[in-house]
Amino acid sequence: MLLLDIAMPDLSGVDALAAIRARAPELPVLMLSGFAEAHYATALLRQGASGYLNKDCDPEDIVRAIRTVVRGRKYITTGVAELLADALGRGEDKALHELLSERELQVFLRLAGGETIGHLADSLCLSVKTVSTYRTRVMEKMHLASNSDLTYYALKNGLIS
Repeated sequence: MLLLDIAMPDLSGVDALAAIRARAPELPVLMLSGFAEAHYATALLRQGASGYLNKDCDPEDIVRAIRTVVRGRKYITTGVAELLADALGRGEDKALHELLSERELQVFLRLAGGETIGHLADSLCLSVKTVSTYRTRVMEKMHLASNSDLTYYALKNGLIS
């Protein structure tokens, strides 16, 4: 079982989750974040997280969540359950960033955070052309025109700080 923070100095929890899923798909990963559940929880669960907790939760919730994911089950709070139920009820009324694939979300968040396409390509072991293609897909899906639009959207929705 791995307890993983979203905000880490060298690698974001989103990127780390993707790498962990690629290497150890059966390892339960419980995400911990200072961000509101509405911003990350559903996307991270879709990407393979076993659960999501806000850092403001009670210590008993952390213990309960760890016990749940160690048993191979998903842990969701009442707030996350409501978000999931709302998303089901809305159908396609998802937040635009929730329409992105795992890799597109990675590229989106890192570009929004100010990383260059070249640096991103090197760190993900992809070609510049491939990262540019992901950027184009993100821009199309989210109806955005520039990297500054990406940054504005991410800040407005609490995806970056």
